[in-house]
Amino acid sequence: MAIKRLEVSNPAYTLANTQFLTVHSSHLGRRHDVSIYNVNAKGENVPIIILMHGVYGNHWVWTNLGGIDKVYEQVKAEQKINDFILVMPSDGGLHDGSAYLPTTNNGNYEQWIMDDVLSAVIKTVPSATVQSNLYLSGLSMGGYGALRLGLKYADKVAGISAHSSITQLPEINLFTDIDLATYQCENSEEANILHWVKHWLAKNKETLPPLRFDCGKGDELFQGNVDFNKALSELNIEHQFDIFEGGHAWEYWHEHVAKTFVFFDQQEKNKTLVSY
Repeated sequence: MAIKRLEVSNPAYTLANTQFLTVHSSHLGRRHDVSIYNVNAKGENVPIIILMHGVYGNHWVWTNLGGIDKVYEQVKAEQKINDFILVMPSDGGLHDGSAYLPTTNNGNYEQWIMDDVLSAVIKTVPSATVQSNLYLSGLSMGGYGALRLGLKYADKVAGISAHSSITQLPEINLFTDIDLATYQCENSEEANILHWVKHWLAKNKETLPPLRFDCGKGDELFQGNVDFNKALSELNIEHQFDIFEGGHAWEYWHEHVAKTFVFFDQQEKNKTLVSY
């Protein structure tokens, strides 16, 4: 499938080093938006980070609630990290949150991210190419998206970093009363993150991308993250789980998204090209 239509912001009227896209998604049959930061990155094959937001949010929250552009520039100046293109898409606009799933009846929000958004970035950002390494990150529902998509598409993703993540789909009802039947998928195991871990274990564990995640002690999702950490450890999956003070709030994410940039930079320093 191909993008049906693409609108690109004019740099003469747009914030410096920023680009906005409106993409008529082939997988959703409607328009949704994407914010991109560091569109002026120099060179070829600059790595791409897709950052997925949580329930209630949209493409603009990472910059305008989380100040992620300022965090990125600070980390880059202080730690001399690699250039990254920061891609911040809408989740696709299903009720309070799509969970980035390929639903049976309500749209394919997985392919909106992995196909339409990625294709739109490569079409419009000169330094982004099919040879750019792809990294996935997110917060809350977006952390769930990063974990699930990163592990399902383990052969296409160079690293995963998630913050304050939903780790099992029913936890979305801590934030919204949406009927879980809305998320029904063709594959009954689709929404289960550990299903995708076991899928790759059955093939070749070495294909799993580097993985880290964190959560605050005061977060309602903390116990779920502790349990997920335990499950990965029992499966002998190499990963990093960090526990910090704090709750489910932008103050926490503004502070700790810096760990994502440093972690992904470490992967770039040991670069292995992942083709998609």
